This record gives sequence, C-alpha cells and structure tokens, in this order.
Amino acid sequence: MSDSSEAALGKVRWKRFAALAAPAAVGAGALVFMTAQGALASSFAVSGGSFKVHADSLDGTGFVQYGGADAEKNGTKHLVQISGIKNAKITNMCQSVKVLPGVVLRLTAGDAGKPVEATDLTLDVEQLDADAEFRNIEIGRDASTMDKNTQALGRAGEGMFGQQADEVHLKNVRQVAWATTAGTFKLNHLSMKLGNECF
Repeated sequence: MSDSSEAALGKVRWKRFAALAAPAAVGAGALVFMTAQGALASSFAVSGGSFKVHADSLDGTGFVQYGGADAEKNGTKHLVQISGIKNAKITNMCQSVKVLPGVVLRLTAGDAGKPVEATDLTLDVEQLDADAEFRNIEIGRDASTMDKNTQALGRAGEGMFGQQADEVHLKNVRQVAWATTAGTFKLNHLSMKLGNECF
C-alpha cells in the first residue's frame, strides 16, 4: 500500500488521544475501547511528570505506532501513543520539564545546521500537534505484526490497532510526552539551562 498524508491535529480536548495521521480519531476510539477491555500494552514506569518538546522538523524512517499506557508509582496511568522511529533527525529541538514549582529546565540542540540524530527512538506521547507527511503508510494493521521497526514493538499486543510507514516527516512539532528512549541520541550543539517552557 502506498500513500502519503498530511494532518494538522485536533483543536479540541480529544487531541491528547490523537495519533499522527488523519485517522487519529479511529486510533483514539481504539485506545478507549482497549483500555476498557484491559488490552493495552504493558505499562511503562515513569517518574510522574510529563515534559514538552518542540522542534522545527523531525524526519525519520521505520515508523510504527500503537496504543499503550505509562504508569506512575502511585498507580496512576496515562494513555499514550507509542511511536517508534528507527532513524531520526530533529532540527531545532527544545525540551522543557518542570523540575520544581516555578523552575523549568530547558534543553536545546540541533541548530546551526546540525540536527539531533537518534536511532531506535521510542516516544510515549500524550499529545502531539504537527504538520505530518507519511510515505507508504499502513493504517489499522495488527500492531504485533508490524515489520518496519520491530525494535519498537516490545509493548505491542496481538490484535492491537497499529499503523506504520516507511518514512515520517513532521513540521512545527509540539508534543507532550511521558517518556523517550533511544539506542543512540546525538545532541549536536547541546545547551541546558533554567528558563521558560518550550511552548
């Protein structure tokens, strides 16, 4: 199947459940249903705080996505879209997290013509807004059978709603996430200091 799509994601509260493509609402419905049925992927332990990421662009290959949940130590669960990207380049990235009341740690990298580079990147995303384009996308595939990035399927259960693409291209990225993991994460021109949130 060969297709490409662009989407600027929702402007209402439901956008926290949105996936990356136009049929994200279908994925959101699938997440709610799977939660009720107890069929979500295994929880990923998080510290209890989300963080914001902004980037001018993210270009990646080997893209997969499916639903999951991240859990705090107190048992609180957060529905997320687990997005895996085999190889990624991120331009003008900003990441911010509230470390104390009124104190924000701000990290920037990937400017001056040298993007951030990552391999085996996995993002646990609560909310994402971007202009998106996909190459050779498959929507609605059983998550456990996706084959474009098997490294990122550790929490994909059989029969779960999934989508995958050869390539993903995002512009003007704004995301709220609970966790990020990567095999390698090369932060060119890294700057880390106290400051304002990225958005």
